[in-house]
Order: sequence, then C-alpha cells, then structure tokens
Amino acid sequence: MLFRGLTNNVTGDVKLTVLKHEKDIKNLKSLNLADGTKKKINMFHKTLTLCDNKGKNQDIPLGMVEDSVDDMYFGCQEKMMEKVKTYYFNKEIRNSKFEYAWNEIAKCAEKKPREADKALTKDHMHAICVYTDNNIYDIFNTAVRTEASKYSFSFQFHSLHFLLTSAIQILNSNYKCHTTYRRTRSLFSGNVGQIIRFGSFASSSYLNNLTDFGSETCFKIKTCSGAYLGDYSAIDGEEEVLIPPYETFKVTEKVLGKGHFGELNDCKVVYVLESAGLRSRLNCKATLP
Repeated sequence: MLFRGLTNNVTGDVKLTVLKHEKDIKNLKSLNLADGTKKKINMFHKTLTLCDNKGKNQDIPLGMVEDSVDDMYFGCQEKMMEKVKTYYFNKEIRNSKFEYAWNEIAKCAEKKPREADKALTKDHMHAICVYTDNNIYDIFNTAVRTEASKYSFSFQFHSLHFLLTSAIQILNSNYKCHTTYRRTRSLFSGNVGQIIRFGSFASSSYLNNLTDFGSETCFKIKTCSGAYLGDYSAIDGEEEVLIPPYETFKVTEKVLGKGHFGELNDCKVVYVLESAGLRSRLNCKATLP
C-alpha cells in the first residue's frame, strides 16, 4: 500500500498518511481520489525573506501548511494534461505576468531531454525554466502556499502547478531518495517528532555551501519525492532538487547555535528532515467539472 486514507463520501476529501512509496504511479489510476496566510516564502532563489504584508521578518512555525495547493494528480495525469492543453493554459496565459514569464524564457525550453527523461515534454521543460528563472517565482509560490480555498474557481496557476508536478514525478519516477540542503534568511520554529511539509515547491540543493541564500535557519533534508533538475534549470550551478508541496517530513533533529552541525556549521538553527510520505487534500480536484 502507498497510503492509508479516510474518504468522506460526501466531499470526496482524502487525508493521506503515507506508509511507503510505490515504484509505479500507474497502480494508483484505479483509485477514486477526488479529492491564505498572507505570508510569502522565497527561499533559494532571488529573495529569501519570509515576510508578512508589512514586510517585517516573522518567526515562522513549521507545520502542515493546510492552505497549500497540494494536488498531486495521482490517478488523473492524462485527464489533467488534456485540460491544461484545452482550457487552463489558454485562460491563464492571459495573465500578463505569467505570459511574460513564459515567453521570456522560451529558449531555455529548447533543450533535448536525456534518454532517461524522455517522457518530459517541451511544456514540462518550459515550466521548469519558468520556475527557476524567478520572474514569477514569488507570486506563484505564494499562491501555492495559500490558495487551497481558491483552487476550484480562481487559482491562476493550474498549468504551471501541474506541469511542474508532472515534471518532478517523471524525473523521479522511481522515488529515489536524495539528501539535500535548504538555507533561509528566516527564523523557523519547530520540534523534534513533528510532521511537516513545505506546502509550496521547495527548492533545495545537493550543495551545502550556498551561503548567499542565508544561515538563519537551515535544513538537511532526505526527500524521496523531490527531483534533481540538473540542466533543465534556467540557472546553472545550483544543483537544485525540487520538492513538491505534498511531500511530508518528520523533524528528526534540531540543532541550535553556530558550529554545532558539521556541514551547516554557520547556521543558527538546523532542522534535519526525513521523508514521511505524502499528503494531498486536493488530489485531482482541478479535473472535476
């Protein structure tokens, strides 16, 4: 079993507690899984400060980010791809910021996928380029973290969300686990034993020395759903592993004070996270009439 879940027969919502990852996502196609805060978090790319709407730094509690747009499209990949092509993209590209971000980075998407990644389409690669190029990163990830309540009627990024999620799943179709690092300039609060998720597309890296991205709170992460972007990224040299919003983690260690955690010894606080499965409240909701 991939997960245990309790389904509400009225709403169709599914609360998932993952036991272990399936190797083949196709096994899920028979399941009927139909299934904010005004803070924004931008770690790893241009801006790294999490602010409230007044621009002040906040002590941010780690948690499950219940307002997250956490659709993982298990059981509805083909249906959602068709809806993106015939409806969502044509509607959403009218958004001037999305249109600019998409067109600005078009050349980046001309790369030829590796043989192992041959399921990646040009649109998948284009989505990776848009995300890593930063032009729309801020407003996109803020929407992903906070707009679950708008998902069925006014969420503006169905196309980008789906294409990024699908790309991650293609690039890590075998659920290979990666040890990665994430640095921030914000102070996070959390406890050992807690189950959390980032709730947005969380950038991390194989590299532990990207000090320009901050040392206030750092994370050492074992992700089993994240995918290495490699040469598909618009930015060279970051060795980025992108973690989807729906992956959950257990906090296994918390280290306070600089000089107390080996490869991240310049960080004020270090959280060690271990992949704990998946949780999606919005699975396949965007494919419903």
